[in-house]
Amino acid sequence: MADPQSNARLRADAGAPTTGVIHVRTRLTADFTVISNALAQRRGSAVTIGVAAYIASLPDGSPVTITALCEHFSEGEILISRALRELEAAGYLERRRERTPTGQVRTRTYFYAVPRGEGPEDPPELPKPRPRKRSTVPETSRAAASPPAPEEPGSPAPALADADPEVVALLTGLRRVDPRLVLSAQEAARLTPAVAEWLAAGVGPREITELLTVRLPDRFRARPASVLAFRLRETPLPLPSPAPLPPSVERPAVLPFQTCDGCERAFRAPAPGHCRSCRDRLGEEHLRAAG
Repeated sequence: MADPQSNARLRADAGAPTTGVIHVRTRLTADFTVISNALAQRRGSAVTIGVAAYIASLPDGSPVTITALCEHFSEGEILISRALRELEAAGYLERRRERTPTGQVRTRTYFYAVPRGEGPEDPPELPKPRPRKRSTVPETSRAAASPPAPEEPGSPAPALADADPEVVALLTGLRRVDPRLVLSAQEAARLTPAVAEWLAAGVGPREITELLTVRLPDRFRARPASVLAFRLRETPLPLPSPAPLPPSVERPAVLPFQTCDGCERAFRAPAPGHCRSCRDRLGEEHLRAAG
């Protein structure tokens, strides 16, 4: 006799949803980021949530400019900048313009895990750099082994008033060719020695302006003065122009060939007539006829 069979559906396992997503969770112990549900489930653009999650996963000090984000994401500048503005309006992002000890103004970005107003009002103080341990190597040997350190941004620059007026006019006139090449007085003072060296090598102001302004990148990742300093430093100085040639001595004009009316001989003369032999012969005949 066959076993009895039922047409009723099997009962679902207790606790398992019948529709929707089912999470397969893994406990992470490294390389993970904690994001609030309010941010992850925020209604609106998915690009905004993705940019926020990416910024939250970065360590402190990582660049989060529009250029840096565009290099990571496939979206363009318009969507990335719109996402940053939405995060800023929602209180997750704050961009402050702060002045460094050297006097430069830079934009510092703060990212909040909780929107502003729901957490601490002010960002925590930045960690101070730890003092470096002194090396036991003597100063003289260390200075001989290591190359000279690059010039610090805060080091004193030559006064712009003492610079060559021609050099200053050349640097300040670069903005007429490219409006982005706006230099401060300190930056212009730092560039004057290199420009003066080019002028002393025989390069004219027009050639230097073309060197500094031709084929510039569409976007600067640093100050324009850094780009100009790199070009002045890395471009080899041109060879001095050769000495002018002495003025050439004008050669006498070459007379055309003529055919002698007496002997049909070719000779050079400005107009048709007789050759020298025929002229001499005719002269002698004229003298004999006269005598």
